[in-house]
Amino acid sequence: MPPAIEDYALIGDLHTAGLVNRNGSIDWLCLPRFDSGACFAALLGEPRHGRWSIAPSGRVIRTRRRYRPETLILETEMETDDGAIRLVDCMPPRSSDPTVVRVVEGVRGRVPVHLELVIRFDYGSIVPWVRRVDGALSAIGGPDAVWLRSSVPTKGRDLTTVADFAVDTGQRETFTLTWRASHRRPPPVTDPFHALDETDRWWRRWSQRCTYRGEWRDPVLRSLITLKALTYQPTGGIVAAATTSLPERLGGARNWDYRYCWVRDATFTLYALMLGGYRAEARAWRDWLLRAAAGQPEQLQIMYGPAGERRLSEAELPWLPGYEGSAPVRVGNAASDQLQLDIYGELMDAMHQARGLGIEPEGPAWDLQRVLMDALESRWTEPDNGIWEVRGPRRHFTHSKVMAWVAADRAVKAVERFGLPGPVERWRRLRNEIWEEVCRKGYNPSRGTFTQSYGSPLLDASLLMIPLVGFLPPTDRRVVDTVEAVERELSRNGLVLRYQTDAPEDVDGLPDGEGAFLPCSFWLADALWLDGRREEARSLFRRLLDLRNDVGLLGEEFDPRAGRMLGNFPQAISHVSLVNTALNVGRAPGPMHQRARS
Repeated sequence: MPPAIEDYALIGDLHTAGLVNRNGSIDWLCLPRFDSGACFAALLGEPRHGRWSIAPSGRVIRTRRRYRPETLILETEMETDDGAIRLVDCMPPRSSDPTVVRVVEGVRGRVPVHLELVIRFDYGSIVPWVRRVDGALSAIGGPDAVWLRSSVPTKGRDLTTVADFAVDTGQRETFTLTWRASHRRPPPVTDPFHALDETDRWWRRWSQRCTYRGEWRDPVLRSLITLKALTYQPTGGIVAAATTSLPERLGGARNWDYRYCWVRDATFTLYALMLGGYRAEARAWRDWLLRAAAGQPEQLQIMYGPAGERRLSEAELPWLPGYEGSAPVRVGNAASDQLQLDIYGELMDAMHQARGLGIEPEGPAWDLQRVLMDALESRWTEPDNGIWEVRGPRRHFTHSKVMAWVAADRAVKAVERFGLPGPVERWRRLRNEIWEEVCRKGYNPSRGTFTQSYGSPLLDASLLMIPLVGFLPPTDRRVVDTVEAVERELSRNGLVLRYQTDAPEDVDGLPDGEGAFLPCSFWLADALWLDGRREEARSLFRRLLDLRNDVGLLGEEFDPRAGRMLGNFPQAISHVSLVNTALNVGRAPGPMHQRARS
């Protein structure tokens, strides 16, 4: 059995990231970017598909790990009958070539250690040509090359690089793996200790900018560090997760590529960064949104590549069996071609909140927003695929219409509050028209709640957004009853499902079943707080904090029955939601109060 998803920790260099399991193996690493082909893909298959393991040769009695405080440097201590070693892993923030630095330190006794390095490019499909050049191990395959330099001798065996050595108390052995395009000259030698020290200083300086001083500082800061690690530094885009195809149901087909940037996360992310003290990152994210969305309004996509790429064609990789047999493994994401009306509201709201938070407007920002409003006026009445990117038939999703209302509302307020030019009377009429239709068609009087789509009896956790975006006040009876119904019907052991995947009607065109969606559980805590149920909100928030793994990371979903994480990992929107809910249920008014009053 492979390690559980929560057994992994993240390392990264602000261009890409890798996952290290608690046994000292890097099982996932894409080079040189988040969405590049993996050279370590054992996470989605078998060891032969690529991994880098460093661990004691004998039986490991106990493993403890942590991030160095305020950094993304991972320390894993493994205790054996012979003593103990500490494995230190990091990726220095990128200045030139992507590099993984690994240091083995002797903590106690004399411990035999075994290294296995299996390099496979293009998601495990390419076995590279390996040779020694000037004391380094060179592995070349197609456009990719990596160079291993180590302080201990290595040898080849069965298409695997191995080493056996022993570490005494205080002894340190070092390993660096550097990627370069295969047509270039070998990279310069990296001093591993200097790289480690520089990485430590870089992350501590960054963390000291955090302005949050509330009771949940440690989980908030760890979440902000995780968001920074998921940022593609050249553009400011933040990918949804570091992985592809980790399943939403074990053994199932709900396996998607999340190494892209979603417009739907825009406003939540903006608030988390700004209110955490990271104005430069918030501005970079806002600017990424503007560049990615530039062009014809009908070409607006729900997601883009880290640099704003639009062609995210989906393909399956049949040679990878998938995590715990969850197939198919996918790269690319066909949902990028879907129509999701909610992104108009998300983008308009993000631009509006940025102005309100003092991020100076870009020249073309308002011009883009006006063009988007023209498109929305003619498209808001269409059915769409909804926030959850269902692959079943398009519907008139209530959340999509609510977010269309948000777009019109923020357009009106841009004129009223910031003096921007625009047809405000026309937008007011549009806002009223959408509001009246949602209250008439999205609300089901017989069950006394808003529903997932017009005419449907089903609930959807996205309905929790109704009070959070200011569509209706939290005290409105329809809102109160909807929140209570979501809590009652979509909760599993206190955690919230996105919607009923086992409903009799074909909701999403996919097989039944998935875990509880963690961002929705944070939204429920926010809604409970707005409704005045404050101790319940804080209790749920503390429960969600307890779901983090031992190094403070969250996935996309959680299986309440099996007690384990599901989905791609770590999940940016889960950490964004953690930060925002910590701010919301604190003493000062949080993002939901500001957004609801926008």
